[in-house]
Amino acid sequence: MTYAAVVLAAGSARRFGSDKLSAPFRGGPLVYHAIRAARAAPVERVIVVAHPTLAIGAWPGSPVVSVEKIASRALSASLQAGIRAAGDVEGVFVFLGDMPLVPHDAAAALAARLGDAYAALPRQGGKPGHPVLLSRRALGDIPALSGDAGAGKLLKARDDVVFWDCDSPFIHADVDCPGDLAGLPAR
Repeated sequence: MTYAAVVLAAGSARRFGSDKLSAPFRGGPLVYHAIRAARAAPVERVIVVAHPTLAIGAWPGSPVVSVEKIASRALSASLQAGIRAAGDVEGVFVFLGDMPLVPHDAAAALAARLGDAYAALPRQGGKPGHPVLLSRRALGDIPALSGDAGAGKLLKARDDVVFWDCDSPFIHADVDCPGDLAGLPAR
């Protein structure tokens, strides 16, 4: 199977009060941790969808990391830009730039479970989290999304989504405000 990863990093961060994705965390900008998690996935490339001022740094080696700069802050526009940039793949892992502690083994576990399902998601405590693996069928439905609707809108109505039950609370740990960042473990 040929997969790509998309890191969504074009949001406005209104609740954070500044550029949260550039905020320092564990020795680097917050977004770097999401990129590292995406690179740990079984993918050929990682596409970071970012607002025009976000610096993502240099990522030598494999898989290749590229950036798609978009002016829109709408979640649907970011997801659509990432899916377009991924090209012809069997599926796309969707990572969020403000989730720095996603377990690096999550993507491989999702790929092992996808099969013929529409999508695969991690789940902890009965609640789905990230990253999300969208199948080729799901990718075809992404262009119909609009505004701040992400893939979750599509997934809620389906019975052909599979889950990987895990113990990590970090599949839910996103950073919306400075207190969220301060509340994450330092190591």
